This record gives sequence, C-alpha cells and structure tokens, in this order.
Amino acid sequence: MPDSERQVVIYWRPGCGFCARLKSSLGADGDKAVWVNIWQDEEAAAFVRSVNDGNEVVPTVVIDGTPHTNPDPALVRDRLAEG
Repeated sequence: MPDSERQVVIYWRPGCGFCARLKSSLGADGDKAVWVNIWQDEEAAAFVRSVNDGNEVVPTVVIDGTPHTNPDPALVRDRLAEG
C-alpha cells in the first residue's frame, strides 16, 4: 500500500470532549495525523455522516482507509507510532 494511503485522518470539531481526549492522548505523534475540522469542511462533515448513520459523530478516525468512530486512543497512537 502506498504511503499516501497509509495516513491517519482524524475528523473532529471544536468543543468535542472526546476529540480533546484523543488529541491529548496522542502526544507528539498526533502531529503525524491529518486533522480535519468538520465545521470548516462540508465535504468532511458529509463523509462523517456517511459512515455514522447520518450523524456527525467525532472523532471519526480513518486508519489506512477504514473509518473508526470514537476509537480507543491506543489504536490510533499505535498506528501513528508505526510511522
């Protein structure tokens, strides 16, 4: 799989406690992820709704092309640590 497809994309929004918890638990590795604010990107918001039964549930994290809704921070941290 090409590196461009192996990225971690985190869909979030301001004021989301679960998003803040995820961000703080990732530490410096959080900078390796692509963070997308769904309140500033309508296409991102539509994507989040499409994988969450019409709801804007965040954080929604796409790891290697697979969406995860409010995943365990350890899952995301482990993937980011892989590089």
